[in-house]
Amino acid sequence: MFDSRLNLSNQVIDEVKKHFQTMVFDSVIPRNVKLAEAPSYGKPVLLYDASSTGANSYLNLARELLQKNEMTQIKNSEKIIE
Repeated sequence: MFDSRLNLSNQVIDEVKKHFQTMVFDSVIPRNVKLAEAPSYGKPVLLYDASSTGANSYLNLARELLQKNEMTQIKNSEKIIE
């Protein structure tokens, strides 16, 4: 989970991108209160709060994964859920 306010998070992303290059997804999972709360309720974030920023980030990652594996025909303009 990424926190843009932390220098360490930014450094880690830079190093991961440098080392793994094209294998790195564009989607980033930001730190989010709902993501932290969901496990304590025994639910995945999509069932706990499907409209949260964290849930949308995971949906975007899933879409990107499907697109990279050519398992879907989702257009790039439709990729991001806000």
